[in-house]
Formats: sequence, C-alpha cells, structure tokens
Amino acid sequence: MACGDDGGNDSAAPSEAPSSAAAEGDFPVTVDTGSGPVEIAEQPQSIVSLSPTATEMLFAIGAGEAVVAADSFSNYPADAPTTDLSGFEPNVEAIVGYQPDLVVASSDPGELVSGLDAVGVPTIVLAPAVTLDDTYAQLEQLGAVTGHVGDAAELVGQLQAEIDELVAQVPAAAPPVTYYHELDPNYFTVTSDTFIGQIYSLAGLTSVADEAPDAAGGYPQLSPEFLVTANPEVIFFADGGVGGVTAADIAGRPGFDQIAAVQQDRIVEVDPDIASRWGPRVVEFLRIIVEERTALAPVD
Repeated sequence: MACGDDGGNDSAAPSEAPSSAAAEGDFPVTVDTGSGPVEIAEQPQSIVSLSPTATEMLFAIGAGEAVVAADSFSNYPADAPTTDLSGFEPNVEAIVGYQPDLVVASSDPGELVSGLDAVGVPTIVLAPAVTLDDTYAQLEQLGAVTGHVGDAAELVGQLQAEIDELVAQVPAAAPPVTYYHELDPNYFTVTSDTFIGQIYSLAGLTSVADEAPDAAGGYPQLSPEFLVTANPEVIFFADGGVGGVTAADIAGRPGFDQIAAVQQDRIVEVDPDIASRWGPRVVEFLRIIVEERTALAPVD
C-alpha cells in the first residue's frame, strides 16, 4: 500500500551502499542490491527505469539525460520519458527494445533479472525503503553506477540538512499527536512501523493504527467504528485527486463528526505519489506534516 506505485513492500531488505568506493566516473563499479552484487563495467549511456522512485532519484542526481525509458507510473519529473513499460509485469523483450546498458527496478517479479542477465543487461533492484537511511544509500548507489557520485553525495547532504531543519521546528517537549493516514476509501492505512509512519514520527505524530487488532504487516484495514473511537487529532488522506475523495467526503462520513480532526477542520490532502515514494520529495511530505504539527496549540 505505502509504495504501491513501485510494488513490493517496505519490509524488504534495504539496499547497501556501494561495496567499492568509486570516485566520480570510476568504472567498473560493484554494488550490493537486493538481487545480489552487480557489476557495472562502464558508465551507462542508456538507462531504463521500472520504478517511479528510481526515476525521480536518477533525475535528482543529474543522471536523467541517460534515462531513455521509464515505466508507466514514472510521472515525475515532467520530462521523464514515461512509456507503457510495467514494473509489475515487466516484458523483457520490450525493455531490451530500448537497448539499455542498465535497468533499475524496485522488485524482481518473475524472471526480470535473469532474463536481462541472459542478454547481458545488468539490473539494479532497489527495494522499497524501510528507513531514510535506505533512501540515502540508494541515492549513493545510483550515483556510483551512473558516474554521479558527487551529485548524489551532495543531494544526500542537502536532504539530511532539510529534514533536520524541519524536525527542529517541532518543540522537543511537544506531546505526540495522533493521526490517521488514509490510503484508500476502504480505510487501509499505515502504522508507525512503516516508512511512511516513520516520516510522521519525525514530526512527533503517532498513528492510531498502532493500536489496531491486526497490524497486517504495517498496513491494516480499519473500521469506521475503530476510527471514531481512536479519535485522531489529524487526518491525512492520499486518495484525493484520481481517487476522488475530498475532505468534505471524509467529514461527512457517519459518526466522523465526533472525531477531533473533523471538529477542528484538520483534514489534510497529501499527494499520493509524494507520500508513497521514498525519493527526494520525501522532504515535501515531511514539510506538510510539520506544518500541521506546529499549527496545533503551542506547547506550554
């Protein structure tokens, strides 16, 4: 649910940093990924991305010019070469048609890695992040395999500084604030143990789903009755836009007028892409959360 555009789940093993410290442009380079060690012999000139998060990362570190094709969910940045390629049901023949010398994916459904390996195309699998450190490590990996080591390091430092600055805006003595993060109208949500939940935790927010009877791997389905009883102080929803849900829809649900977030008009729409991907725009997501947290009554 959390990283639906990229597939997989955020309990996957995190990627590790490059196994050999590569200077800018040093090749070959070997990186350890969820699919094992991968050696990149030369700087890639033709990259296919089957992961929206990887696409964002590649462009953010300055490797966007080498991306010749991206999957159908890669809608950011605007100049990403989006195609009808699928990261969920990848077609090796269609991928090879773009003549890539590197493919980046977030999972290996079926025989993607082995199929590409058979035709001599290396594949980097960057599984959904579990922590922010995984995000930083994946950026550094992509910097190493694309020859943008310095750009990736600079971006990681920038993200860390911006996140630290945002977190510092939350008073240290501020009591936790409870929230409900709606993934879809069927009341699927996230606990604090997920990647999304950890971003909320940075701002001192706690998911009401932490008390759900069935954690469901971090993405439980709650009932309206549970939510009314849990009484979240803020509601964030990621099923607006294409999903069609509005703040008024949520406020008008039976019994929801008893919820503090509804009574205080704290129903906040978040971009589902920004909230579900673990790339550079995670800072934008945290900024929205911190703004809501600091807008609450000041701490005595």
